[in-house]
Amino acid sequence: MTYRAPLGEILFTLEHVAGLGVAVRDGLFGGLDDDLVRALLDQAGSFAEGVLAPLNRTGDVEGVRFADGAVRTPTGFRDAYRRWADAGWNGVALPEEWGGAGLPVMLNTAVMEMHTAACMAFGMGPVLTQGASDALIAHASEALKARWLPKLVSGEWTATMNLTEPQAGSDLGLLRTRAVPAGDGTYRITGQKIFITCGEHDLSDNIVHLVLARLPDAPAGTKGISLFLVPKRLLDEDGSPGALNDVRCAGVEHKLGLHGSPTCTMVFGEDGSLGGGAVGWLVGEENRGLACMFTMMNRARLATGLQGVSIGDRAYQQALAFAQERRQGRAPGAAGTSPIVDHPDVRRMLLTMRALTAAGRAIAYTTAEAIDRAERGGDAAAQERADLLTPVTKAFCTDAGIEVASLGIQVHGGMGFVEETGAAQLLRDVRITSIYEGTNGIQAIDLVTRKLPRKGGEPVRAMLAGWRAIVADVAADVAAADASAFGAMAPRLTEALDAVERATGWLLAGGRDVEETLAAATPYMRLFGLTAGGVLLAKGAVAALGLLRAGQDDPALRGRIATARFYAEDLLTAAPGLAQTTMEGGATLRAGVDAFA
Repeated sequence: MTYRAPLGEILFTLEHVAGLGVAVRDGLFGGLDDDLVRALLDQAGSFAEGVLAPLNRTGDVEGVRFADGAVRTPTGFRDAYRRWADAGWNGVALPEEWGGAGLPVMLNTAVMEMHTAACMAFGMGPVLTQGASDALIAHASEALKARWLPKLVSGEWTATMNLTEPQAGSDLGLLRTRAVPAGDGTYRITGQKIFITCGEHDLSDNIVHLVLARLPDAPAGTKGISLFLVPKRLLDEDGSPGALNDVRCAGVEHKLGLHGSPTCTMVFGEDGSLGGGAVGWLVGEENRGLACMFTMMNRARLATGLQGVSIGDRAYQQALAFAQERRQGRAPGAAGTSPIVDHPDVRRMLLTMRALTAAGRAIAYTTAEAIDRAERGGDAAAQERADLLTPVTKAFCTDAGIEVASLGIQVHGGMGFVEETGAAQLLRDVRITSIYEGTNGIQAIDLVTRKLPRKGGEPVRAMLAGWRAIVADVAADVAAADASAFGAMAPRLTEALDAVERATGWLLAGGRDVEETLAAATPYMRLFGLTAGGVLLAKGAVAALGLLRAGQDDPALRGRIATARFYAEDLLTAAPGLAQTTMEGGATLRAGVDAFA
């Protein structure tokens, strides 16, 4: 089946879980209203369904083609990109000052979900262009902004993020790319970068590379890294793309998935034609490049988590449609051959897919809401929430997306293992998301070693207190009236919160060696994300119950309550075990070294 934008779920999550309506009423977004929100999302959904979704299979089968340093994207990609840029999708959340629409990150997140679900390979480049624009807005000089931002914001030009080198993957302190001052305000960049998404392509007239490199007198390690803007083409006096810079694509990777997105090896300064390297300009301060790049990377981590949500939703849609049509065996109580959706085990898989995807969407949109409040309202507490939730969004949502895509293949049975159904492509495409933009293990380490201890743990304790309040609302609604549809949601949520509070307190207490803390990181990340998803789905269930009591008779409202109940009763039960693993797993891993002897 083809992709259908889940506008109902998106609008409900924005309004009743992430809090878009509250933010609008608080005056955070000026004249934004419901009509504009719905119109924007309707258009985004139509573009996803009509323009991007048909490219998904084409991109996978054709892939990109590399010859003589040039990359050709699959049939239809170039035309779709021009239509995408002309429609203004790149600038949805970028400032009006630079040609963007200045709309909330929350809305751009929803738009991005639909476009990514329609064709993830197509959506890879825009994520980087938007992130590079954010980095330049935050850190570049006014001269660099004026010269480069307008066409990046419009999408006329694209951008990349050049971090990784053959010897420097997750450990950027090992990078060797060099930058030497040229004496005229520019620098000459030499070196090689690998795994560069959209480092070369035929979608735009220019590509702006943001490159991490070392100055000659730079300190060792990550404290000696600077950030440089290095374009594919230098600009003429009138600002139009002119002569080629000393930058070339040396090849593209042959990958498990995302065949329609070029992953390039980039070489800077190889021919020496421009005075010893590619021409670049410093962004921000010398030796502060990693801090500048984190502006781009944090947005990319939200976008990567959203990729898990996007592919999860598409996998669920496809698996549900297949299960409703495919007939095998006789379900309990049936008179004849049944659709496989009626078999309990298949229903369990589909509910798991639906629940994990809904939870991931709720977490990602809530993270976007915190970013909006922090950036537009100067809300320090919101910034603390965004800092906590960004690694959770990246790790939990991508893990969930991979699990959901794998379940999608299982629901299809043997047909899922056959490429023609498209189920396998979804798993191949989403599998990278737990690896790039900082592996999920690194996200977990960031959460437990950097984010939790801030201000003595005050931000995480405040977040957990907010979750307690939501669970209290669930319990109150169940007690106040007949809410049997909630089942054991409230006690399961309470047990999960108790578990995450125990594990959080243990981590904050300290008094253990570093190895024990690092061993706890991944199970704690799963515990935190799993509980966050359950709480936010419960928040949506409370809102759905209120709308039903107010007279709305929408079956989707009952479906959201049922989804939240399944999540609490069938998935959240893992929380106590994860807490125990968090607190006791270090010794187990230490003893496990013997297994490698």
